[in-house]
Amino acid sequence: MVAAVCGLLFAGYPVALTLGGVSLAFAALGHVLGAMDIGLLYALPQRIFGVMTNAVLLAIPLFIFMGVMLERSRIAEDLLETMGRLFGSLPGGLGISVVLVGVLLAAAKGVVGATVVTIALITLPTMLRHGYDPRLAAGTVAATATLAQILPPATVLVLLGDQLNNSYQAAQLAKGVFAPESVSVSDLFAGAIVPGLTLVALYILFLLAVAVVRPAAMPPIPPDPAAPTGTALFEQLARVLLAPVLLIVVVLGSILIGLATPTEAAAVGAVGAILLAALRSAGAPGAVALCLGAFAALMFVRAFLDARGGAGFALALILMAALALGLAGALRQVWRAGYLTATAGKTTQMTAMIFLILIGATLFSLVFRGLGGDGMVHRALSNLPGGAAGAILAVMAAMFLLGFVMDAFEIIFVVVPIVAPPLLAMEGVDPVWLGILMAVNLQTSYMHPPLGPTLFFLRGVAPPEITTRHIYVGIIPFVVIQLFALIVLWFVPGLATWLPRLLYGG
Repeated sequence: MVAAVCGLLFAGYPVALTLGGVSLAFAALGHVLGAMDIGLLYALPQRIFGVMTNAVLLAIPLFIFMGVMLERSRIAEDLLETMGRLFGSLPGGLGISVVLVGVLLAAAKGVVGATVVTIALITLPTMLRHGYDPRLAAGTVAATATLAQILPPATVLVLLGDQLNNSYQAAQLAKGVFAPESVSVSDLFAGAIVPGLTLVALYILFLLAVAVVRPAAMPPIPPDPAAPTGTALFEQLARVLLAPVLLIVVVLGSILIGLATPTEAAAVGAVGAILLAALRSAGAPGAVALCLGAFAALMFVRAFLDARGGAGFALALILMAALALGLAGALRQVWRAGYLTATAGKTTQMTAMIFLILIGATLFSLVFRGLGGDGMVHRALSNLPGGAAGAILAVMAAMFLLGFVMDAFEIIFVVVPIVAPPLLAMEGVDPVWLGILMAVNLQTSYMHPPLGPTLFFLRGVAPPEITTRHIYVGIIPFVVIQLFALIVLWFVPGLATWLPRLLYGG
């Protein structure tokens, strides 16, 4: 069954339809051969309904909307241009600026494809124009963009958290624990922060080393007499940096301190992206509207929490109506600027793709279990030499290789539900550590030659001066850095588990 799926994917068939079609075919074959009861498929509608009503997965379209809106409103271009002026006079400064802006974009977008396209279109022509080595420029952009796989609020972490939680509870129930603990998306968000920032630090150290050893590959940018300097430059940096950073802090901070669930925080992020886009297109009036909207929102929350009688509830309703009017004005502004239609269309397209794959993977998982595949995988992992370490190493190698031919979403939906329950049933396997290990692994395979999806995204938007060979050679040092970080995370699991335990205990 797995071989049939891989073969059809190599042949170019759509992933979601391949998963569903192969599953139905093998269900019919299993029924004919007496290996499976076809009545098991009666559980499929209930499973699909469970997917579509999962409140955690509602964060996916909201985070996608937030990222696409920030992309369409071209806030990232202003940020990168200003950061380039700040660091560009230093050797390697433009490359470091690309990494720093990429971190903000990854945290704001959460989707690799959108981040790759945005960073490449903005930065590659500038880096080439100022004499950067094409291989180094391509590798820096590709590696920085894939940070959207690991830095919260990455959509990969949302999906991985949902799947790991189901697997963790299934593993505990199989061991006779009828009050199972859970692992949440918030746990994975907290667990990913330190490894993600460690990768950022390693990227910057590598670029600094190249700037020292090969300064001709990363020359400083000549000063522009017309560009702002001194206090004016810092004022411009504060103006373009404050709003995106504030949005990221509000979204991630509300999740990490437990003030909001990931879905609620994603809704706040989507609304914040609308307000920022309206601010960009409306200028000073937009700034006033943004302040009034934020004030109304805070007052509404306070009134709602403090409401004890009719007067308090009425005040809450009035403030909520004021906030709704402010948001309606912001929506009208982004509609007139042309941002809203394009953002809604792209969000719908990406969300439909993800959920269609998830439905196909749900059918695949159901039939795979009906044919006894989960028991086979459990026995295979349990009998591997090295115990839990050997089993995890085998799964990591398989996921790394599958990353060449399958998207991260597909691996999460198809592979994780099969391998995670037996792994989490073994002694000493922390679900947060396992989840972050999988996320970093998928991030590495996402940009690994020859079939990493990031490379194809980059090839599609790169200038003609950058060849495929430049991209493949340029990414190699960053892949080595990724593998090094993966090894460090293997031997130092506290990098992933320290912050969640500090925030949530356990």
